Amino acid sequence: MIDFTTINYLKVGNDRQKRAYEVLLKYKIFEKLSNYSPLLAGTIPIGIDIEESDLDIICEVEDKAEFERFLIQSFKNFNLRIEKLDINNEESLVCNFELEEFPIEIFGQNKPVTEQNAYRHMIAEYRILQEKGEEFKQKIIELKKKGIKTEPAFGMLMGLENPYEDLLK
Repeated sequence: MIDFTTINYLKVGNDRQKRAYEVLLKYKIFEKLSNYSPLLAGTIPIGIDIEESDLDIICEVEDKAEFERFLIQSFKNFNLRIEKLDINNEESLVCNFELEEFPIEIFGQNKPVTEQNAYRHMIAEYRILQEKGEEFKQKIIELKKKGIKTEPAFGMLMGLENPYEDLLK
């Protein structure tokens, strides 16, 4: 299994993954976020991204106000909002901006990154993709191109009633 806790695997991935690695290194994103245990989650790490997919970086944040100040000092031209993204209705501080061709989305949540649902969903999806193979992967990508979000796409193909919860089981 790939070690998703670092971004080193991107160096030997597909063209988009290699490019993401270059951009993240060039702008020292993980270096800047190092105090917050940053981890890349989402579709790009597992190779089911589409052209408009973003780089989702999840972070462990105990103090949202301090994290907000850090983001303001560290990044330019961004949007900042608080969202309840989690099935547990947990708040996340979300920062959006662009670096070269990549939309970037940084999520700060008060729990270890490997316990956040973004990471847990990605790992579950990765395992399913490994098990079901290339044809299944291409069907997921096609659904995403039609505007269907990742978890619902898995849910449709696997007959899951509530994909956000069922993928975690």
